[in-house]
Amino acid sequence: MASIRRSRSENLFVRYLILGSWALICLAPILWFLSIGFRPRTEIITPRPIYWPTFSLDAWRMLMSDWPIASYLRNSVLAVGGSVIIDLVLAIPAAYSLTRYDYKGREDIGFYILSTRMMAPAIVAIPIFFLFRNLGLLDSVWALMLIYAAINLSVVTWIVRSYMLDIPKELEDAARVDGAGDLTILWEIIIPVCLPGIITAAVIAAIFAINEFLFTLLIASTQNAYTLSVALANFTGGSDGVIYNAIALVSFLAFLPILALVILIQKHLSRGLTMGAVKG
Repeated sequence: MASIRRSRSENLFVRYLILGSWALICLAPILWFLSIGFRPRTEIITPRPIYWPTFSLDAWRMLMSDWPIASYLRNSVLAVGGSVIIDLVLAIPAAYSLTRYDYKGREDIGFYILSTRMMAPAIVAIPIFFLFRNLGLLDSVWALMLIYAAINLSVVTWIVRSYMLDIPKELEDAARVDGAGDLTILWEIIIPVCLPGIITAAVIAAIFAINEFLFTLLIASTQNAYTLSVALANFTGGSDGVIYNAIALVSFLAFLPILALVILIQKHLSRGLTMGAVKG
């Protein structure tokens, strides 16, 4: 009995050791990048190795005094969060239609939706610029929200569609016997069942949106609509050269909301990444 307990405790120790080592490997680049943000710029660009770096808040003071970093972060959260909401509102009914209704050209429509993501964004950059200029939406968070939603709508629709294909139709048939309509079935049966897949699609859309640079730079012409991705470009030039510590600190602030979101919904996210398979 004692040997069994000893064996179990040893196995548990080995598991925690492996998981702890893996967590350290995953966190090491993040912590290293954060440490660069709190070091003097002279230590970062020096060719000599520094084994005991100096702690400095120069980059943080510069961001707080010379750059409206809070405004950039707010614009990023509003634009990304709004685009994800728009994508889910449009993608869930579209995916339900593609998986549950039989009509001519259904598979072709599904492939066309996905193929729009394969197009190079630079092809439509100029027409989109003139479109938003004529609508009076240039240099606004609303324009960024619509751009991000349009870019990621096809991916979100396809991901949600793949999860809906795994839901047995017997659940819907039983609900229709009880008198439920299509909207009731979608809201009370389909969405709760494929909620992990919907969360996964939302996280992927948020990551794609926060990394978008071309359209953000095109639409946001002033600091009123700058997001963190465009703000990073402001630290890569000028008379002082590349401000590495400021870049590292802003990059960490841009990464932090996604990290917090993933940690909060990691249970649903892990289920969404493992349930079902992407079907054509």
